[in-house]
Amino acid sequence: MPKNLFRFFAVLAISAALASSPLFAKNAPDASKDDPKTAESSADTFKQLTLFSDVLERIRADYVDPVPDSKLIENALNGMLSSLDPHSSYLDKKSFQDMQTQTHGEFGGLGIEITMENGIIKVVSPIDDTPAARAGMQPNDYVTHINSKPVTDYTMNEAVDHMRGTPGTKVVLTIRRGSLSERPFDLTLTRAIIRVQSVRWEAKDDVAYIRISTFNEQTQVGLNKALNEADKKLGSKLIGYVIDLRNNPGGLLDEAVSVASTFLDSGKDVVSTRGRHKEDDQVLAAKGGDKGHGKPIAILINNGSASASEIVAGALQDHKRAILVGTKSFGKGSVQTIIPVSGGGAMRLTTARYYTPSGRSIQALGIEPDIVVQQAKLEKLALGPGIHEADLKGALQNENSKDGDKSLENLDDLEDDETAAQIEQAEKQKAKSKSSKNAKGKKDGPFDYQLARALDLIRGIHLYEARTAEADKGK
Repeated sequence: MPKNLFRFFAVLAISAALASSPLFAKNAPDASKDDPKTAESSADTFKQLTLFSDVLERIRADYVDPVPDSKLIENALNGMLSSLDPHSSYLDKKSFQDMQTQTHGEFGGLGIEITMENGIIKVVSPIDDTPAARAGMQPNDYVTHINSKPVTDYTMNEAVDHMRGTPGTKVVLTIRRGSLSERPFDLTLTRAIIRVQSVRWEAKDDVAYIRISTFNEQTQVGLNKALNEADKKLGSKLIGYVIDLRNNPGGLLDEAVSVASTFLDSGKDVVSTRGRHKEDDQVLAAKGGDKGHGKPIAILINNGSASASEIVAGALQDHKRAILVGTKSFGKGSVQTIIPVSGGGAMRLTTARYYTPSGRSIQALGIEPDIVVQQAKLEKLALGPGIHEADLKGALQNENSKDGDKSLENLDDLEDDETAAQIEQAEKQKAKSKSSKNAKGKKDGPFDYQLARALDLIRGIHLYEARTAEADKGK
């Protein structure tokens, strides 16, 4: 095609694409007659479109290797969108289909939620029970290379494509963790079909622990099932809930509103969204009533809790319905709208910001927990039995003690018996753990300090309320 003719068609095509916008709509009033600034803006826009077509034409004519026009246009679109903010991007047909599959709760890959930061892939959060989580990837890890090739050579979508692939095949990610002084290291991961069970629960004695790992189309269904099972299993013993949103990268806005509604009275605000156009602003309220029956709730958050997780945490915090425990959340307070475009692709465009019911913006600030609890590794100190009042010579007996006839003289024998019993119990526990390991193929996870603190909080609230009620009865 002759250069001048190609340039004509390029400008014509771009101009036609803009024809339906308010600035160029046929039925719109000719603002240029009344507003010189609008006319000047229109002229500048066409100048820039001409510049774009000139550059496109030069690449087609003189670049060292032939490049398909579709690739040039697609990269231009992606560059235009990704330059706006880290969450806007262009999705080609395949990426759009993959995204739709992911929101259904099943997709192929490694199981990590990522974003692009200064040309480097940053991990927002690994997804529970996926290759990435099992390999030990953590929030705020940076992926610098994929199969030894720098990620700076890829767009966001290209990097995702290289990490996804046929289940059973391997991919090597180079990870940088912590400060720049830390040496990067390689992780070899085996790709798998990622079936996200977004909600799971277990009884922690008298507390229902509910883990929500993402917000997809199955989340509310899973939460309802967890609450029903907790009611049946614990019954009157159930004293409260711990909702774990740590390392939950977010997901669907509707699901987040639905989850928050599960623990709020109908009509209470959950979240508001404010965009460029006032007429598009929304306030989303709770529906259905509190299925937690007013029982105390502790919500666990950390720096991997993002977007939809922050909506739920912020809403329950503002309405004094839950106490937040852990560390500050990620701080993604923007709304992305998926807009299908011609050719089967779509654009992910940031169109609004989230605000909590009290009007707080989540963006870049995150949600501060009510009680800051850093994840910690505890070590029990072997201090020995110690000395108590009962060990003192001539100590008075307790008249309520069933063992009051035991004297100081047989104390050593008692300690020997107790030590032997402890050793026997430890051996039984060791054998049980070994058997459990063989049966399940894995060991129990490490001690979760943040979860332990949240459970203590729920039990403390319940104990305080019970004693207050008892005291009120006695008045």
